[in-house]
Amino acid sequence: MKLSTGWHSERLGQDVAVARWGEGGTPVLIFPTAGGDAEEIERFLMIDALDELLTAQRIKIYSVDSVAGRTLLRQDGTPGHRAHIQNQFHSFIYNEVVPAIRTDCADPQIGIIVAGTSIGAFNALAVLCRYPDVFTTAICLSGTYDLLKWVDGELSDDFYHSSPLHFLPGLDGPQLDVLRSRFVLLASGQGDWEDIGESWRAANALGARGIPNRMDPWGTEWAHSWPTWRSMLPKYLDEFA
Repeated sequence: MKLSTGWHSERLGQDVAVARWGEGGTPVLIFPTAGGDAEEIERFLMIDALDELLTAQRIKIYSVDSVAGRTLLRQDGTPGHRAHIQNQFHSFIYNEVVPAIRTDCADPQIGIIVAGTSIGAFNALAVLCRYPDVFTTAICLSGTYDLLKWVDGELSDDFYHSSPLHFLPGLDGPQLDVLRSRFVLLASGQGDWEDIGESWRAANALGARGIPNRMDPWGTEWAHSWPTWRSMLPKYLDEFA
């Protein structure tokens, strides 16, 4: 069921792995956590949790290495360099991964759902807001949406353009018009290591610009952990795929 591939991205200056699970259905691009790779969701049993949807060919799952997240975690280079890699990572998704997904699906116009957990949720929200021409729905779980601390508070052009909390207030024109026809699902537990305030902040930023979204609070028994996300993601993909 799994297909692993990859290529050298000139935008990112390195080889990047891409993995796929499933044979048919709506394409879903899942971003890893900050330090994760393309196969993280298999090791942490998310693919098992999604087996019913995969077997029914309702979804086809794709994932990629967390290139920008690793750069942030390691605090590589200057803050400007880290922000540049984040911006380039989104460009890599749009200009390299999206065409590969559409070729794999044999449909050059097919819309793609994006999803992610923690910093992966940030990336899911960011690419939907930046590229609503290709992404239709973002499922954002236990998200961290303000990455300013990871670039030492330096609000460079690269950071601004990659951060929805910062660019949404000034967004206008055709991109916003299309974005208002998309949908964002934000969910967060309220247990250990969760910060539900991050999700409410993202929901408020989207709502202020008229972008359809829903915030789902889960209870205090739901921690910032894979068991929580394995319960959340199948539920939401069953709803939106």
